[in-house]
Amino acid sequence: MHSTSLKWLSLVAIIWLQAINGTNTDFPAYSSQLKQLLSISQIQLNTLAFASDAGKLFGWLSGLAAIHLPLWLVLIIGSTLGLIGYGVQYYLFLTNQISSLSYWHVFLLTFLAGNSICWINTVCYVVAIRNFLSNSQVAVGLSTSYQGLSAKIYINIVDVVSPHNKAKTFLFMNSLVPIVISLLVAPIVREIEVKNPKHSSVGFALMFVITIATGIYAVMSSLQFFTSKISSLGVLIGLLVSLLLPLLLPISFKIKELVDSWYKKRERLRVYHFTMDENNNEESRVSEVKEGEDCSEVEEIDVMEEIGVKLMLKRMNFWLYLFVYFFGATIGLVFLNNLGQIAESRGCSATSSLVSLSSSFGFFGRLMPSLVNYFYRGKHKISRAASMVAVMAPTSCAFFLLINKNDLALYISTAVIGVSTGAITSIAVSTTTELFGTKNFSVNHNVLVANIPIGSFLFGYSAALVYRKEGNEHGNCIGIDCYRNTFILWGSCCCLGTLLALILHTRTRNFYSHKQ
Repeated sequence: MHSTSLKWLSLVAIIWLQAINGTNTDFPAYSSQLKQLLSISQIQLNTLAFASDAGKLFGWLSGLAAIHLPLWLVLIIGSTLGLIGYGVQYYLFLTNQISSLSYWHVFLLTFLAGNSICWINTVCYVVAIRNFLSNSQVAVGLSTSYQGLSAKIYINIVDVVSPHNKAKTFLFMNSLVPIVISLLVAPIVREIEVKNPKHSSVGFALMFVITIATGIYAVMSSLQFFTSKISSLGVLIGLLVSLLLPLLLPISFKIKELVDSWYKKRERLRVYHFTMDENNNEESRVSEVKEGEDCSEVEEIDVMEEIGVKLMLKRMNFWLYLFVYFFGATIGLVFLNNLGQIAESRGCSATSSLVSLSSSFGFFGRLMPSLVNYFYRGKHKISRAASMVAVMAPTSCAFFLLINKNDLALYISTAVIGVSTGAITSIAVSTTTELFGTKNFSVNHNVLVANIPIGSFLFGYSAALVYRKEGNEHGNCIGIDCYRNTFILWGSCCCLGTLLALILHTRTRNFYSHKQ
């Protein structure tokens, strides 16, 4: 049996892992420079963005590994794949040690790096679900929200270390940071059983305060008036401090455990006179301990049923769910992958600022479902599909707003799409467990997110074709027409996804009404 502090330390560990695991989200910040270094077309650049997402096609391997291998080993395998994928690109090509590295070599290495993200994600999900059984949706959502900060963290590191050679530095940091953090937290990332767990409500409340404060700082430090007053190093130090703040929880619980242990030892050393009053007092103390225990951890998780992949693929709800994700979060991810070229085509030079903004708002988007779930426990149960409808509807409007050439429209739309994409990504984890159970979650969810590379290819390739059609003989395109038709297509698809989410809500609302 383990201590409560160790269980909360495992949550801190997966928060750190998620904070550095979004290595593909910083791609827009250096994609334009990479395009020049590799001397490739816009279509080839989009294919590289697809390669990173295509790694999710084999994400189910990490799900199988999590079932049969220790979680620390799954974590190390994942971070090692990232080290190879990004590291080989850095050392063998961009440092000109091997000049013959072809475009397709880069494609395969990017594919490998994209697959590494699935392994680390799987470990984080499994640890959160197993260690916080009745609060798994809150723990998963809270920890995954930090993945929304990944792009901002890496951008600030690069701005401090090497602001002029961004492509090289991003690849180097993407390869090194995950393996270092994985080795650091590997001993903690495991299932931790605690008898009569306490203080869950207090712990999550404090964690939400820390997380919200971190998100506010991230958004503020992405705004131009803030960055003009504080150096990149100052912003980076603030981010690192905010990532250390969650440690206050396990430290506090550990101190309390030590104090309680000290009092218990003193009690054992005392010589009791077994009078009736003292016996009554003892019974009173036992009663108080029992009443003070947090019984929330022993609640059962309500799911429709526990089913495997084969049965899941035969369910209409799965396909509705998949296409909702496809026309929602996946399109949002494609937009964010192309954000560098979109900003460049509109004459906006603040690409890094835009990526930081989308990262910061994506953080809040991932956090929102957990906040709603935590503070509305025992009250009216909101359907996950209804939540997706609520965030996808404004996203459709955001894509149509992008037709406006004003820079303010670009910033507003980027923030809205960042929130929506993050929210759907977070909601999806809970939806998978509720619709198909927790037993096969690691495989089932990786099958679901396999839609991302498909959407990345289809939506990204079509956007690249429109870009090339509107561009000049050198393959560059400047003006609102470069992505105008693309935004109309993406906005229309998002409207269709909103309708499908509404249908899914109608089919599953009886399930949620029984949970109230």
